[in-house]
Amino acid sequence: MSLSRRAFVARSAAIGCSLAASPFLTRVSLASAPWDTRLVVIMLRGAMDGLDAVRPYGAPEFATYRAELMGQDNVAEHDLDGYFALHPALSPLLPLWREGQFGVVHAVSTPYRDKRSHFDGQDLLESGAEGLGAVKDGWLNRALGLLPGVDSRTAFAIGYGEMKVLEGPVPVADWSPEVELSMSAQAIRLAEQVMEDDPAFHAAFAEAIMLAEDETGSEGGKGGGKPHLRVAEYAAQQLRGDTRIAAFSLNGWDTHARQGRVISTALTRLSDTITTLREDLGPEIWGKTAVVAMTEFGRTVRVNGTGGTDHGTGGAMFLAGGAVKGGKVYGQWPGLSEDALYQRRDLMPTGDVRATAGWLLHGMAGLDRAALEGTIFPGLDLGSDPGLLL
Repeated sequence: MSLSRRAFVARSAAIGCSLAASPFLTRVSLASAPWDTRLVVIMLRGAMDGLDAVRPYGAPEFATYRAELMGQDNVAEHDLDGYFALHPALSPLLPLWREGQFGVVHAVSTPYRDKRSHFDGQDLLESGAEGLGAVKDGWLNRALGLLPGVDSRTAFAIGYGEMKVLEGPVPVADWSPEVELSMSAQAIRLAEQVMEDDPAFHAAFAEAIMLAEDETGSEGGKGGGKPHLRVAEYAAQQLRGDTRIAAFSLNGWDTHARQGRVISTALTRLSDTITTLREDLGPEIWGKTAVVAMTEFGRTVRVNGTGGTDHGTGGAMFLAGGAVKGGKVYGQWPGLSEDALYQRRDLMPTGDVRATAGWLLHGMAGLDRAALEGTIFPGLDLGSDPGLLL
């Protein structure tokens, strides 16, 4: 049967658990404030493989580890700095890189380690805490609670998912496009339960839903009905007005099998989302916008037996916008020699995704170090300013 779920609820209403790494469309959350800069936070749900998205081809071990995934790709065509190259699906972002409006932070992670559960990893990513269950609200909501003049809009919840990063006592507005899913509610619940324990099924399910979603909708906006582009268009529309913060998800990053195909689709969506934001915001607003895209953890360095990668640790995050100082790969690169890997299997994390988010909040909204390390990201050591913003 065809499922279309609508609901009209306040932000504080119970809206249920997201499908974690499922590629279903999730809600976009918006918050207005009196300052003039714009911040867009994109959650890449499903554990993006940072080593495939931003390839360290200058590392001598990389070609051996990733020969199967690289195939015939010509890294020179997508080179960033002589050591790193973008995945071909991100090539539309190369002009932004050259203009200094797109950058990468590599070898980063949350404090989450070893169990590698999508649900737990995403909870920690959005809570901004040191450990699971340490705080109940999201780090963006706590940031809003420390800023003056924050206004709220009526809340909308349409479809599935929630943005826990904006959950909390400070009210914000919600919106998501309607989407038709040819699955019963019972089937979705079943998939939610089994995906964590069956990686092969999870990856196949994710790919199937992504392909189905790309075929839904042929009307509405420049996005042609594609949900991720409708989200980007709507976010840009609001950010041109009073909204100052937008947070939404792009799903389908779990690549246990057939990674070459699955990650290309997901990266294309990310690239299209960023370019749509830039186009729809226009030069003036884009010039004072920072976009940050982050994921719950990275993936294994070695390819598995089904042409994919398994849950890992260190990964990458993206920065874009006219307010960022792009054209650079930030972070302390640990290398890919076996003794440099985390547990001899994963990219070693040398930075914390929360620190990147913290320095963005510091520069965009003026939040001081004490607030960032004490309230917004409890227990975090921000370290030195990496200079992410102009």
